Formats: sequence, C-alpha cells, structure tokens
Amino acid sequence: MAGRPSTVESMVSMQHQFNSVFQDKRILVTGHTGFKGSWLSLWLSELGADVYGYALEAPTNPSLFEDAEVSSVLAGHEIGDVRDRENLKAYVEKVQPQIVFHLAAQPLVRLSYDEPAETFETNVMGTVNLLEAVRHVSSVKVCQVITSDKCYENREWVYAYRENDPMGGYDPYSNSKGCSELVVSSYRQSFFHPDRIAEHGVSLSSVRAGNVIGGGDWAVDRIIPDCIRALEKSTPINIRNPHAVRPWQHVLEPLSGYLWLAAKQYLEPGSYEEGWNFGPGGVGNVPVSDIATTVVKAWGSGSWACEHPDIDKVHEARFLKLDITKANDLLEWHPVNSVKDAIEATVAWYLSRSRDSVDLQSVTIDQIRAYSEKAARLGICWATRKGGQ
Repeated sequence: MAGRPSTVESMVSMQHQFNSVFQDKRILVTGHTGFKGSWLSLWLSELGADVYGYALEAPTNPSLFEDAEVSSVLAGHEIGDVRDRENLKAYVEKVQPQIVFHLAAQPLVRLSYDEPAETFETNVMGTVNLLEAVRHVSSVKVCQVITSDKCYENREWVYAYRENDPMGGYDPYSNSKGCSELVVSSYRQSFFHPDRIAEHGVSLSSVRAGNVIGGGDWAVDRIIPDCIRALEKSTPINIRNPHAVRPWQHVLEPLSGYLWLAAKQYLEPGSYEEGWNFGPGGVGNVPVSDIATTVVKAWGSGSWACEHPDIDKVHEARFLKLDITKANDLLEWHPVNSVKDAIEATVAWYLSRSRDSVDLQSVTIDQIRAYSEKAARLGICWATRKGGQ
C-alpha cells in the first residue's frame, strides 16, 4: 500500500510479539469482513501470519474491510454464511488452519429484536457449525470463539461479572451469546476435553469483551458511529440512554487479549481451555454521556442531547461491567489505554478518513503499531522481547 512503512526492522519488531506464534501460521478468521475481524486480520498479517477469512459481504457501507483494503493482506477468503454447515466445513478443510478465531455473528442488540430467528441461527448454530468443522479437520490446534460481555445473566447490579457467573441474556442477541457459550462448553466437555488433548489436539476457549470502539465501525445503534454520523452532518448527537454504564475499550485491547490467549493455548495446550473476560480497568466503566462528551471534545465541535429517548421500546441493560482479574493474574494481560486515549485514537481515525487520498490501511496499521509500542514501553508481556522469547 502506498505510504505504508515496511522496513525489515519494523516487521521484525511486530513479529516477535505474542511469542512469535503467529508467524507463518495458517489462521482462519470467520467474520473477517466485520469491524473487529478487519482489525484482527490486519494485525495478524503484520505478525507474519497467512490469514484466511470466511464471512458474508462487509456488513456496512462504508466498511473498514473496504476502506482499509483488508482483502489485499489475506492469503485467501471466501464469502459464505456460517449457517451453511457444508460450505463452511469445506472451506476449513481447504484452508487447513492451525488457529481459528470465530467472530462471525449477528452483533447488534436492537436488530435482534427485528430478526430474532436469524440472530439465533447465526450466533448459535453458526458456532455449532464452526465447531463441527474443527472437529473434523486435524490441522486445527487452537480454536477461539468470540462471544460478548452480554452473554451473562444481567442482574443490573454494580458488580463486575466474572467468568463463572451464569450465562443468560434478556434480548435475543444477548441470549444467543449466552447460548453460544453453552455450546462451546458442551463441545469442550464432549469432544475437546483438556484432559484428553493428546488425543484430539484442539485447545478450545471462549472470550468475552466489553463495548469495543475504534476507527472503521459504521454499525447502526452504536455510540461511536452514531456520534460520527451526526458530527459529519453538524447535527446534535442523539443519545438514547445517556446513563447506561458499559465497559468501554479500544478494539485493540480485546484483540491483544485474544491473540495472547491463542498464543498461550498453542504453546501450552491443556492449560487455557476456559472462558475469559477482556475488558477495561474499573475506570473504563463509564456512562454513555461521558463517551459522547469526550468524542465531541476530540472532534473539536458538536453537541449531544437526549431528545428522543426510546429506551422503553426495547429493553437494553443499564449496567454492565466485566471482571478481568482472571486475565490479569493468569495471563498477565492488562489494558494499555484509558477511555480517553481510546476515544482520541478512534476520532483521529475518522478525521483521517475525511482527508482526500488517505491510505486507511496505513492509518489502521499505524495505530496497531503505536498501540504495540506503547504496550512494550509499559512492559506488557505480549509486546516485549522478554515475552517474545
């Protein structure tokens, strides 16, 4: 890509991350055309992986997948539906991946009220279909199913949810993610038990993240895209539920957790086959109103209001926090950025997009590198040479 730094030194500094596990590995990312999937695919490519994707067409227009020309870094990809079991299985057999990240999903709470059956089919049976494919493809050593912080039975309390709290979910989306977690648990016990990993060879985990923000997200009914659309039109940002508290984090935070966990799974099979939370520290649990205020400040103009609240039309949780003690202690994984840093990086990406002839792949990769360098300066294990040995 034009304008993208590609020195040998910079590539080596990236590829030593995560114990160099991903270098020259065949990696399958389902949902690679989505927001998180696009960021993950670009990062894996920078780590020296041969990245393959399986997903529907990019779910939004515009999309990060198109803007950042993610397809140009892929070793191959197929446009397909995870509900199509035979096609998905055939593609996994074709790719023969060593590591699988399953992100393909219907990711929106409010859309799940309009399309409940499709939401359950995609999020639950899509997971079943993926695990069935993994069960019959011997190349797979690590499989990681990405669900959501909303998989927990939300009791609207101020306490953070831990990995051993009950699964649940009020709305179809949240419930489907709880069901997906139960599917993973069943397959782990039935087919991929850690005690028998020498027989089946697959390390299976699930991961749950907080409310993820970052450049290139254009989904409807999400706070950052809603803010950007309003700011670009110089209209006030309309906030549905300004007092709702969520665990906000930049997209690179949970992705670093997913990658580090997958590296540990690959190097120490039989030790990490569980569910894991990757969220911000306690200061990252803030109300929507604070997010909108910080976005406006970073943008340099604009305002927000709660002019047309519709929280009574469909149920959305008011309080949701994740406990990340387990990842802190057992993986030595820690967040790198504050919420303010996350918002500033996110707004900077969108402002870059507004400039003519900008190379958004380079902008995105530069943010990955800046995040990685900051993590290394802080001594975060996955980013340091000590952690890469």
